[in-house]
Amino acid sequence: MRVLDHLLKAVRDAAVFNPEVQVAPACILWPDRDRQWEAVIPVLQAELPELMILGDYAPEKRIGPAIWLRCVIAGRAEDVSLPKDRTPIFYLPGVSRQDLRAVETCPDHLKPLAELQYRGVIWSQINAKDWTILAYLKSDQGGLGLGVAQDNDAKNAMQLALYRLLDEDVSLLKGKRLDKDYFNTMLTGGDPIRDLLQWLNARDGISESKDEVHWQAFIEVCKSQFAFNPQTEGVLTGCSRLAMHEGPWLVVWERFCEAPRRYPNIPEQILKCQYPSFDMFADEKTAGGWPQWNYEQEKQLHLELIALANIPAHKARATILELEKQHGRRRSLVWAELGDAPLAGALEHLATIAEITKSGLAAGSVDDLAAGYRSHGWRVDDGVIRALAQVESTADFDAVMTAIRSVYLPWVEESARYLQKLVDGASYPGGTCLTAKAAPFSPGDCVLFVDGLRFDAGKRLVGSLEACGFDISEEPAWTALPSVTATGKAAVTPVRDKIRGEDGSPDFEPSVADTGQSLKGGYHLKKLLTDAGWSILERSADCDGQGMAWCEFGDIDHEGHDRGWKLAKHIDALIVEVTDRITELLAAGWKRVRVVTDHGWLLLPGGLPKIDLPSALADNKWGRCASLKPGATSEERLYPWYWNPNQYFALADGVSCFKKGEEYTHGGLSLQECLTLQLTVTRGESAQAAASVEFTDVVWKGLRCTVAVDGNFSGLSLDVRSQAGNSLSSVVVGSKPLKDNGTASVVVEDEDMEGREATVVLVDANGSLVAQIATVIGGGNT
Repeated sequence: MRVLDHLLKAVRDAAVFNPEVQVAPACILWPDRDRQWEAVIPVLQAELPELMILGDYAPEKRIGPAIWLRCVIAGRAEDVSLPKDRTPIFYLPGVSRQDLRAVETCPDHLKPLAELQYRGVIWSQINAKDWTILAYLKSDQGGLGLGVAQDNDAKNAMQLALYRLLDEDVSLLKGKRLDKDYFNTMLTGGDPIRDLLQWLNARDGISESKDEVHWQAFIEVCKSQFAFNPQTEGVLTGCSRLAMHEGPWLVVWERFCEAPRRYPNIPEQILKCQYPSFDMFADEKTAGGWPQWNYEQEKQLHLELIALANIPAHKARATILELEKQHGRRRSLVWAELGDAPLAGALEHLATIAEITKSGLAAGSVDDLAAGYRSHGWRVDDGVIRALAQVESTADFDAVMTAIRSVYLPWVEESARYLQKLVDGASYPGGTCLTAKAAPFSPGDCVLFVDGLRFDAGKRLVGSLEACGFDISEEPAWTALPSVTATGKAAVTPVRDKIRGEDGSPDFEPSVADTGQSLKGGYHLKKLLTDAGWSILERSADCDGQGMAWCEFGDIDHEGHDRGWKLAKHIDALIVEVTDRITELLAAGWKRVRVVTDHGWLLLPGGLPKIDLPSALADNKWGRCASLKPGATSEERLYPWYWNPNQYFALADGVSCFKKGEEYTHGGLSLQECLTLQLTVTRGESAQAAASVEFTDVVWKGLRCTVAVDGNFSGLSLDVRSQAGNSLSSVVVGSKPLKDNGTASVVVEDEDMEGREATVVLVDANGSLVAQIATVIGGGNT
């Protein structure tokens, strides 16, 4: 029961009488000499239609002089009517019980009410004193019996907070100490830490947004709980104490760190404060609250990373690992979350690179080389991408680029040259079209080709798919040489046995074996697939999971060529897109999605080393490979073309490039370009169980879609999307859980969507797609 409910009952109960010996009181008088209750009387009037107020004539507000109140009792006040079953209550602000007692000395404007003290009753304490707020809250005889502080500060705060106190549950107030802090906190919203942070965030600290009552309460709370007076000390003093986060300010700092983006101006405010002098041994515990300290640390780290350009690789690795010990803890600070410690963020991944590259891969056989890369070497490439993803500014990029080139370039160069040496004396493990084994396929397989899915990107995709509950099997695979799309894509198709390379093909494009027609443009490749019984799925098509299908998706290689090192900032989004596509295909009914790719790539910020190959010697020169003119000779190693072992091409040594300034390229022979990961993705056990769901009905009535399903639909929800795998493309007001009978309905909110194609989907509690079916909004299935 609320305080308000108790108060209403207490006032009304004053009219209770014994009909055996008493007559009903004419009214209830409520004297309030100090006007303590006046602020909440409008609230009470809303609950008490019988409550009238002594004052200047305003009958629409149920206010009037004493004579008007007499008329109300007599039923002669035409402008107001009383409830027949209620005793009228007269609230008398500024009037005490004693004022009415002395009839002879009673002020003239009260004399019409004097005799009502005999015909009516006075709502008062058991000791005949008027009810004050403190008395009512504290007394256990007619009051609430709460533990209330009695000092003046508490009384003042109590009166200011009364209108909020009325809504509090009395049972929850029992046993609490209701002092000035409690009332002031209640008045300011009940969350003083939030209020303080919002005030500090308000740039100039203006108090105009708070009325005087709230402002004074806020001041009192700050003084009491944080030993801080916002009115006299100001915003910058508060921000300085926040940065130091000592004593009571520690909880304020922790709250700020939980959600710093809610208070975007606070860092700027702290920058205006007088920055204390810290000694050289200061760490994140003592100085971490100051963005100035973090900026100094970033600046020093920048200088240290830039200096790596002038030292050998082994010293650079040791330096990076030492820097990680010094700066790694800054990643736990709020400045890292706000993006103000990019170099500290990149350092985590630079340290991974430094640690792993202590040991080179260049040892043993090709199988040993590949095994080392599969177990840990790929993490170096992943570290390069993750380090670059941290930086935005040119200065930060320069520092990270320098560090990467100092430790990564020697490592990747060494492993590439060693692989090339092994292959030069034997044969390439990826073989040629004459030696490659045909991959087995079966009904229910959908082969998803992702252009440029490097080994480390494949590992990211595995992590993304596992998070969705899928089962994944991994199979390392060597690409076709040269490692370009023209050669490699055809080599991972199910029809590669029907493809060969023509003599004298300068662009590495193979042809249909039987007709000699070039696969360039894709038409003849798709025809080979369809003739072999494969369905071709376009980017958004899913089909029904029957037979076998070929699908192409993903823009990793395109983005790499367009963006260079900035591919690192987009790779995660590209992986999410591929994950969504696989999710859609499995939801459509495909038993397995086999992920294949044509090649990996080299990425080196600042550009790969340049090597010269005169244009006069080459028919066609790409970044890392070149087709030589008939009779031309070159110092570069020559390798047989995958599709025609009688035709040779030149590959750039190490990780060098025939073009200047290339940050992203492929076509050569290195682990990064040639050792890839093929994935087979199936539904996990939980997903398999949920997959036994079948749509039995999809009905549109206007923009409302109602579905019925059969099977294991427990815990599933219905949605309608323009893109099945993208939850952000939902076109309905909100997804709805399926009822126990397997039905649910949703409403499309945009009338302009009617007639457009969409997909009805079922998703589980994790948001993963379980089933889907194509539809036309407002008009049935496609």
